[in-house]
Amino acid sequence: MKFKTIEWKKSSVRILDQRKLPLEVRYLECRDPHSVAQAIRTLTVRGAPAIGVAAAMGIALGARKLRCRQPEVFRKGMAEVCEEMRRTRPTAANLFWAIDRMRKILDRIDSLGIEEVKGRLEEEARLIHEEDIAINRKIGDYGKGLIREGDGVLTHCNAGALATAGHGTALGIIYSAWAEGKRFQVFVDETRPLLQGARLTAWELVQQKIPVTLVTDNMAASLMKRGKINLVLVGADRIARNGDTANKIGTYGLAVLASWHRIPFYVAAPVSTLDLDLSSGGEIPIEERASEEVTHFCGRRITSRKVNVFNPAFDVTPHRLIGAIITEKGIIRKPFEKNLRRTGAKGSRRGTRVL
Repeated sequence: MKFKTIEWKKSSVRILDQRKLPLEVRYLECRDPHSVAQAIRTLTVRGAPAIGVAAAMGIALGARKLRCRQPEVFRKGMAEVCEEMRRTRPTAANLFWAIDRMRKILDRIDSLGIEEVKGRLEEEARLIHEEDIAINRKIGDYGKGLIREGDGVLTHCNAGALATAGHGTALGIIYSAWAEGKRFQVFVDETRPLLQGARLTAWELVQQKIPVTLVTDNMAASLMKRGKINLVLVGADRIARNGDTANKIGTYGLAVLASWHRIPFYVAAPVSTLDLDLSSGGEIPIEERASEEVTHFCGRRITSRKVNVFNPAFDVTPHRLIGAIITEKGIIRKPFEKNLRRTGAKGSRRGTRVL
């Protein structure tokens, strides 16, 4: 990729500010864990895998900045850092997965000592970053066979390098298929209200010199009816053990349309996005965001001040509408509850415990 979504810089975490794209490429230097948490909360960095990486780096940065010699003081300070990260985004399973990995190191403070723990936290954060890139490439390798020469592929929101440490999940499959020599058409819907498709996915594809056609969200049904779409490929923020999938708002509608038109609908996500603690999508917490995301555009109000706003960031697609889930362990097909367990995934409720 010609850009890096997130980097560890020893004394800071360098994050590509996705709020400014595509008009400006600007990086933020987060020099304390609070700044990292704020970057996650404000969508400066976004996408479930990238959120997990950012949280891990934020925790490592917090440990580096914490000056104390008493294990109990250090433990208390790090518990506050972990809790701040945990509160940033409630839906993305990767966030809690990453926090849990870092907490396992913090649990060893009595045997390792503070300085050793600080070093290991940094190593773990860097490892999570490196692993994510490798995982995404495996997802791409497994999924690229689903795309045929000449296909029309529709994607929603952004599940590319911007949403991960690099390469991407749903877009990673597109990149891998393109690199293999296949030529096809990619359709990107705007993904309202924050236009992640228009601002981010379309920009990514242009950077990679892959032809892209931008459409509004309400054009999907028309495209499908006209035979322009051969498959729908999306990412995920959390997947329950029955295969129900939470992804950016509007995903469920695309799945319904794809089912009606008998078009394959696929989800691409790392195993860390699976939450086997949850029996179904009805248990997935859905983040609701500020009304200004709907009532304002480019900082300017576009609605009456008296309107009420409902603004969930995600919806849940029932497993029966999903053809397959592509992970780094392979393409998972139905029955999902049985086959997802074979990936070795665990739940995310572990991430809610207190140090």
